[in-house]
Amino acid sequence: MQSLIKYLNTVMPLSKASKEALTGVCKELHFKKNSDVQPIGHTCKTIYFLKKGLARIYYFKNEIDITESFSFENNIVVRFESLFTGRPSKKGIQVLEDSDFIAIDANQLFKLYTKHPELERVFARVFEAAHVETINRIESIQFHTAEERYNALLKEAPNVIKRVPLKYIASYLGITPVSLSRIRAQK
Repeated sequence: MQSLIKYLNTVMPLSKASKEALTGVCKELHFKKNSDVQPIGHTCKTIYFLKKGLARIYYFKNEIDITESFSFENNIVVRFESLFTGRPSKKGIQVLEDSDFIAIDANQLFKLYTKHPELERVFARVFEAAHVETINRIESIQFHTAEERYNALLKEAPNVIKRVPLKYIASYLGITPVSLSRIRAQK
């Protein structure tokens, strides 16, 4: 649990009581490579912290597998639209490597907010940062070329090429694998 606490402390320092309360609603999970953490159609009730490994959020459009995002170590992974609406998600969470998570029971976490308001504040900041990241992703698609998006991805996650199959990188960038090959050949 220390990696989660360390991550949250970078957002906002937590008291010992809040750390202990949070630890009480968490459990550690392991998923094998290519398995679903949450399948499409699942109602999200868990906030995941990725301790080790690599995950992606994906969906299908016209039977084509599309990657929405990648999550690397020390990141929160959650289907926000499902978590906050209580509706099944049209997206899934899959690991691309053997991965270790800390799973936070969201309903139990939300109940802690009254007694531990700093937990509400720290998770509000985490959720706000995720929202800003989503807006930045949308703007990247709107305003940048595929090559610019590829270069930004490499800058943000230099090992992505070694860890993620190219078909997922291409779908994340919104291009075909052939177009990705052309961009990579220009380097």
